[in-house]
Amino acid sequence: MTHTSSRRRAAVAAGLVVATIATAAGCSGATRNTAGGSATADAAKLTLTPTTTAAKGELANANWLLEDEPDSLDLDTQGTSAGRVVLTNVCERLYQLQPDMSTKPLLAEKAKTPDDKTLVLTLRSGVTFHDGTPMTADDVLWSLKRHADPDMEQGDEFGNIAAMKKTGARQVTITFKAPDAMFFKALAGDAGIVWNKEQVEKAGKDFGTPGQPDACTGPYELSSWKSGDSLTIRRYDSYWGRKPLTKQVTFRWAADSALVNALTTGAADGAYAESPNTAAALQGKKGIEQHYGPSTASLVLIPTERGGLKDVKVRRALSLALDRKGIAASGYGGMVQPWGTPVGSGAWGYEKPAFEAAQKAVDYAPASPSADDLAKAKHLVKESGADAATPIVIGTDASQGRTVIANAVRAALQRIGLKGQIKTVPTSQFEQFYSDPQARADIDVLAGDWYISKADPMGFYDNALSDSSNNWVGFKDAAYDSEVKKALATLDDAERARLAVDVQKKFTDAAVWISVAQVPSVLVLNTKLTGPPASMAYLYYPWAAELGAKKG
Repeated sequence: MTHTSSRRRAAVAAGLVVATIATAAGCSGATRNTAGGSATADAAKLTLTPTTTAAKGELANANWLLEDEPDSLDLDTQGTSAGRVVLTNVCERLYQLQPDMSTKPLLAEKAKTPDDKTLVLTLRSGVTFHDGTPMTADDVLWSLKRHADPDMEQGDEFGNIAAMKKTGARQVTITFKAPDAMFFKALAGDAGIVWNKEQVEKAGKDFGTPGQPDACTGPYELSSWKSGDSLTIRRYDSYWGRKPLTKQVTFRWAADSALVNALTTGAADGAYAESPNTAAALQGKKGIEQHYGPSTASLVLIPTERGGLKDVKVRRALSLALDRKGIAASGYGGMVQPWGTPVGSGAWGYEKPAFEAAQKAVDYAPASPSADDLAKAKHLVKESGADAATPIVIGTDASQGRTVIANAVRAALQRIGLKGQIKTVPTSQFEQFYSDPQARADIDVLAGDWYISKADPMGFYDNALSDSSNNWVGFKDAAYDSEVKKALATLDDAERARLAVDVQKKFTDAAVWISVAQVPSVLVLNTKLTGPPASMAYLYYPWAAELGAKKG
């Protein structure tokens, strides 16, 4: 479980394997908004589709916006969303997340599971790194062992690994301590990146910093990185796969109004809007289109160790009294959808009808509280014996969305006879709340956001295991722990979905985290361009290679 971003958290679970290879994405166009003038979205009515209409023409250069400059291009040491948006075009993984959120082998051309505890990867031939040297099994094994280092961001993905060995000129075999339904999905994330061993060792501690070459095999190579100004990637002419449509992409970074202005004036060709507020501000702007896709992202309330929400009855009461619909409208321009689970619908990579029905059946999470909900919530508070005089402290930064969430939480607490107090801190300090217990020692609940890198709800629910570092509120349930571990070791999708739905009910009944809304993926494009995926796969899929002109 890892990954930090300046704007979101990516959670990944330790996992296991089975070669369930789903079909690639269809090519239907995503829901678009091209209307002039202002428009208010209703996320519940958006059709979330995985990709955009295929491009017909090449593009010499695309100017692309990020919401932050990458901290590093070494995702083992600093895995941020900005870094992924760039590097997913430069670096390749053993498996690849598809626009429809399915997973298939990539640099591992074939994958076999001779038994429930063994994964044999046959590596693709004819693949070269950007310095021209061939990718070898030694590079792959070295990369996996680097990822598995406990000090690296993906280290916990390898907790169930018994051994990793080179077993042929183009073959690596991985064995597990127990069956693992999630590990091959981890190989489609940062745990599956294949580095050029020689390049990484040559750069040493400077690897991933401006002035250093990349060490990858992807359709683009790093051309330049001018710190504080721009970063450019260019088409790699010896790429083993299909030739990219766009020859060069120049990245710059801007937040909030500067990002909106650059897109609306044509100074930038596109961006993936990480913030729902950015997407809301771009609604209806002329010259650009918005495409909406599935995502695992969600807005959540995360109770902390401080104890103000330690009692499950108080957490349930708060969830019942929260006006999710009001938060979506006032805080995010309608670009998020009231939601009862801690992962978005993009996580439903299999057995979607079962997960969809279970999400709608979640208790304690109304879109807007009814009179009955409030009566039930007040009764729960009375049963808990909560101290109405001591305020529950809500941690937030000054961003519009979180400010609205914090005020909505305070209002909900007031509605059920409790007192809320908002503590607003700078964004940099807010980010520390996620990783540092001391930083969040003075707050009872965090207005947070979260996403998982795997299209599988079981990539999330280990967050509430008794010994999880993300189980801040101290939830302990032996039956929950047992069922999570059983699901993670269940290779059959239908049976794992059944277990996941049951785990989800235990999680939401206990309100370990309180879900607020799901957040769609939003692609913003110049109206003359098309081609990239609209789903959250853009973080792990070479989206720039499919970007091009609508006309040939």
